[in-house]
Parts: sequence; structure tokens; C-alpha cells
Amino acid sequence: MTVLTEAPCSDGSAAVARLTGALPSMPLSQVLDRAELQTRVDRKYLVPAELCAAILPRVAGDYAALEIDGRRGFRYSSTYFDTPNLLTFRQHRQGRRQRYKMRTRTYLDSGECMFEVKLSGARNATDKRRLPYDAARRRTLDGTAREFLQDVLLSAYRTNPPAALVTSATTDYLRSTLVQLTGPGRVTFDASLTCTDGAVTIAADPGMVLIESKSEGGEAPMDRILRDHGVRPVKISKYCAAVAVLYPGVAANPWRPAVRAYFGAPDAREPFLNSVQEWVLDPSRGSARVPNGVGCAGRPRS
Repeated sequence: MTVLTEAPCSDGSAAVARLTGALPSMPLSQVLDRAELQTRVDRKYLVPAELCAAILPRVAGDYAALEIDGRRGFRYSSTYFDTPNLLTFRQHRQGRRQRYKMRTRTYLDSGECMFEVKLSGARNATDKRRLPYDAARRRTLDGTAREFLQDVLLSAYRTNPPAALVTSATTDYLRSTLVQLTGPGRVTFDASLTCTDGAVTIAADPGMVLIESKSEGGEAPMDRILRDHGVRPVKISKYCAAVAVLYPGVAANPWRPAVRAYFGAPDAREPFLNSVQEWVLDPSRGSARVPNGVGCAGRPRS
């Protein structure tokens, strides 16, 4: 079943394409030299597509657009893993200092795939550890990925990973990347987001764009540009937003305003289960699923 919100007049992917098309290009090799920020401060902004045209005059003086083989927009697919009772999601909801996300990220245009562990550190810093991965196995964790995960968590948090890990959500979207002409910062523009658990697919409002400013100190030119346009950072995670709309009854209070704006549909309501422990594992899919046949945002599955 596919659940879609009503499409607005604007188109986020087209607006981002117009923005990046008006900027100078930068090849991948130069982007990696300038902006390989695996440890960084991220600020996220959820904006209507129309804002892309409004910020262009100022962006043009500070940024270039990543271009590979003539493309400036790239298809991404991220598959997330969690415990059957969504432990890592709950750690993010509770604001735990030592929290993490694990996923495979596939660059669909090139076929390249990485297994990634994202660690949350002090002062909202993000530390991302990566391992090359087989794209054909991106929806499962093999022994190499599990060993890598264990090494990362032991070195960073002195803890072992959970024994039971399942596929919890996949997000697909179109990403464009801007890189500072001077300095290591970069900015990503994500449009056309969809979320799926393998049975249900939900599309975000296609007129909204998620902007992520990634810098060493958290104050890049893009942050100042957006602030001058009255835009403030929002609390949002694509994974946590996906869980909020795919798993009805999961409490998602920190992300409710952003989920409502992003998906144009009711966000996750108060839990209808007695405990998160009542989420069950479907062995045939290797993923957590909702009991009682309930679909996203309270809608019946079909």
C-alpha cells in the first residue's frame, strides 16, 4: 500500500535543481578535499521549495554545487537497523548522550554502498564511521558489518551492540550538495523523501526541502543566510521521522512539529500498545512490524 499526501503546487526537487543549476560546479575529488567532515556539527532546516529561489543571490557568492557525470542531483537510499522494540529510536527520543544510528547508505546512481554508524557526541557533534558494503546486501547486516559495529561502539561508548537487530525503515530521496568556496563546510538539500518498512510507503510533502548545514563549528554561511530569511533550525531526523509515520503508536514527541510540516499528515500519536516491548518481529521479513494490522498514522493496512 502507498499512502501519499496531497501534492502542493511547488516541487522541491525542481526548486533545488534550479538553485544548483545556477551555481558553479565542483567535482567530487575537490569536494572530498575541501569538505570531508566525518566529525561535524549539523543544523537542519525544513523549508518550502520557494525559499530556494529566495536564497540564491546570497548562496551564489559562497557555494558551488557538486557535479558528477553531469548530474547535480543524486538518488540516495538508506536502510536503518534497530532492535525489534526500536531501542536506538527510543534513545534518540530520550536524548541520551550516548546514542547512535546504524544504516546502509546506497548511492543508487553509482551503485556504491556504505555501512555507517552515526555517533552523537558532545555539543550536538556527529561522528560518522563508514565501511564499504555490498549493495546487494544493503537490507541485511552480515558478519563484517556486525564486527565493525561492535568495534565502533566498544571504542566510542565501551558497550556492545544489541544482539537482535532487524531492518526497521528505508528512506529514499534526491540529494544535492553545496560546498563552501572557502572553508570545509557543506550543505545538503534533500527532496522527494519516501519512507517504507517494506509493506507501507509514505511520501513526504514534495513541496518541502530538508536542508542540512554541516560544518566544524555549527555557524556556516548557509546558517546565516537562512537565519536572515527568518528560518530557524528544527529538530528532525529522517530515521526518527520515518519511524514516527510508519509505526503508529510510537511516541515521537520531539519531532511532532517537524513531522506534521514534512508529511502534511497526522504524526505519531500516543502509544496504543501497553509497552514498546509488544512490537513483534516478523522472521520472514527480518524487520519489526506493527501488530493488529494497523498501517501508518492510524490508517488500516491493505
